[in-house]
Order: sequence, then C-alpha cells, then structure tokens
Amino acid sequence: MSAPALVDTHCHLDLDAFDADRPQVIERAVSAGVTTIINPSVNLESNEKVVALAQEHAPVYASVGIHPNDSVGWGAEQATRVRALAQHPKVVAIGEIGLDYYWDRAPKGAQQRALRDQLELAAELELPVIVHNREAGDDLLAMLQDWQSALARAGSPLAERPGVLHSFSSDGELAEKAIAARFFIGLTGPLTFKNAKDLQSLATKLPLESLLVETDSPYLSPHPHRGQRNEPAKVTLVAEKLAAIKAQAFEAVAAATTANAQRLFQFGART
Repeated sequence: MSAPALVDTHCHLDLDAFDADRPQVIERAVSAGVTTIINPSVNLESNEKVVALAQEHAPVYASVGIHPNDSVGWGAEQATRVRALAQHPKVVAIGEIGLDYYWDRAPKGAQQRALRDQLELAAELELPVIVHNREAGDDLLAMLQDWQSALARAGSPLAERPGVLHSFSSDGELAEKAIAARFFIGLTGPLTFKNAKDLQSLATKLPLESLLVETDSPYLSPHPHRGQRNEPAKVTLVAEKLAAIKAQAFEAVAAATTANAQRLFQFGART
C-alpha cells in the first residue's frame, strides 16, 4: 500500500543547506508520500530562486514576497518585482510576509507598510498569504482581520481562504480569532517536541479542517531528529504526531490536511 498523500506547506528548498542534494531531498519526500511542497520566499533574491525551483521540479510550488526582517528596503521597485513574479503559474501564494518584533531587524513601521502593501497585492491577484508572526500577535491579527473583512465586503472569493499563520506558536485566543477570520493554522516540528505541552494541548482543540502540516525546512526538525537538518519527507512525523494528539487515524489526518492545503493554495489550478 502506498503512503497517504501529504503536503509540506512550508519549506525553504532554495536555501544553501540543500545545495548538495536538493533533487534527492525532493525524491525522498515523494517516496514518503509528500506529493506537493510549497516553497515560500523571504526576499528578492529568493523570490527568483523559488520560482526557478518550482519550474524545474513538478512537486514544488512557490510563494513570493518579502519577509518582515527584509522589509527595510520595501518600496515600489520591490512591489513591482513581486507582482511580476507572482504571475508565474506555479506561484500559489504571497509570502512569507508578516511581522517580527523579536529580531528587530526592521522598524515596526517599515514591517507594517510592507505587510499592508503585500496584503493589497494578494487581494489584487486573489492569492492567499503565508504569514510569519513573532511576538507581534496583536498588531498582526488586527491587520489580518481588517484585510479579510475588506475581502468579504468586496465579495472576493479569497475571503474564504485568505492564508495561513505559518509555524503557529501563539496562544489559543489568537488561533481562534484567526480561524474565525478563515485563516489556516500551520503546525511544524515543535508539535512533536516532548516539552511542547501547550502547543499539543492547543492542537487537540483546533478543528482539523483548519490545520496544515509543514516543516519549515531546513529548520525545526521534528523529534527524534531535533537539531538536524529538516527536510520535507519529515512532515510525515508532524502529521503522525497530530494524529496521535487527536486520537485519529494517520490516514484521516493526512487526507484532511492535504485537502486543506489544496483548498487554500489551489495548486495546479494555474498550470
């Protein structure tokens, strides 16, 4: 029997950690049942790389955008380039965008301007967003709620699938409000960590129809590979842990999260 189909909804295959064996990494993922890999960008250079990788490898799709930590130079030139790359048929989202108040690599105002402009671009192109959040939950949620409400008022179909809060690590209240605004919640390797009791408890309460599984490779490798390079094949370990937490069959969780990913990203629809 073949492995249940899974989608790794967040993986940075373009990073140099994969330069030595990228094709083999993709092959291992496919062998493990990972039928689709979403590769978000973080800056202009990686925007080009993720689109090229998506064009080269059938299971890989791209998301283009400017990460909050790279938002200092955001302006018309970057916006024009992101918009142009987003026209590629294998680009399925705008991201990785959001707010990061932890690293303080860009002023809050610059981060918020870049996020607001890219949300407007996503609305224009009817592409969902892949959202990064670090210690910025209140500001981020307010911006996302306002944006999703505007989509709904405009009758945009994107209002029903606006995006995903990637590698979720915030509290249950934020998760519930994001889900109420039709966002998905992305779960990564930390879900499998022995000391992640709060995240595991939250995952038991969140509806399966609002959850995605992801690796954030090469980061956040799940147990028992914590500290090693992560890769898309290991998304199976995240799905297995989610199934155990929810006391559901792995096949059911794989089917549900894959259907969720298809509903959000609609990969294949533009090719």
